[in-house]
Amino acid sequence: MTRTGAFVRIGIAYVLAIGVGLIWLIWGPGTAMLWLDSLIADVLATLVIFGFSRLHHNSSFYDAYWSVIPPLLVIWWWVRGDAGIGAWHCWAIVGVVTIWAVRLTVNWIRTFPGLHHEDWRYPMLRERAGRGEFVVDLTAIHLFPTLQVFVALMPVYVAVRVPDARLPWLVVVATAVGLGAVALETLADRQLRVFTADAEPGTVMDRGVWSWSRHPNYFGEFGFWFSLALFGIAAVPGDAWWMFIGAVVMLAMFLGASIPMMEQRSLERRPAYAEVMTRVPMFVPRPPRSARSAGR
Repeated sequence: MTRTGAFVRIGIAYVLAIGVGLIWLIWGPGTAMLWLDSLIADVLATLVIFGFSRLHHNSSFYDAYWSVIPPLLVIWWWVRGDAGIGAWHCWAIVGVVTIWAVRLTVNWIRTFPGLHHEDWRYPMLRERAGRGEFVVDLTAIHLFPTLQVFVALMPVYVAVRVPDARLPWLVVVATAVGLGAVALETLADRQLRVFTADAEPGTVMDRGVWSWSRHPNYFGEFGFWFSLALFGIAAVPGDAWWMFIGAVVMLAMFLGASIPMMEQRSLERRPAYAEVMTRVPMFVPRPPRSARSAGR
């Protein structure tokens, strides 16, 4: 199958998934709770993507779902809420989420070679599950990320449904944090793309922002979800106690699963990565140290 043909099939899957979600939201029985109706629609759409993944034996059908659905949910919540079209904080939220979504989706389109390729983590998880691979594919690869993203979006669910933000200055801060996080991810991806175009096998990327952090893209991604918590607090300060739950869940996934898996893979494929680990911090960026000072 050609790359174009792969994107056509993936596009059809997403159109059908979004259509199923909309059918539930518009004509479904409803629960009288917008967040719950949205969650059910999100899960139903995920099941459609899961069906395509199983049909094509490739769970990377789900990859772009992470970035495609959030702006649609946020806009739906805004339209169905009481904020109104003139709520400037809602424009800021939709702007940040949309810019993040477009950047991440375009980066996926640029790097996805076609349906002959599947994210290396998916077959590893299924293989480890043995006879339970179907359950792992459904839950760990499809449903859990959907629920994770939905929880992380809850602060903006609250924010876009109120007419005014009680802390306008925090809206400005949240916007700056969100856009800064997207800018960091963009820069990290660009530098990595330039490096890999001419890199020798086994060489390690430790230049630019990658000399400040071994995973600047994950740090930027966390920064985006952190900014959504700030938007929620800006709108409803009294609910600040729970606003960071989604961001913490994201952080736990990055530090507890995604980064350790990437680190292990890098060590296995690039022996020089062990030396990089001694002088470049894993997650939070800081100025690079020389190899000599790292040794001391």
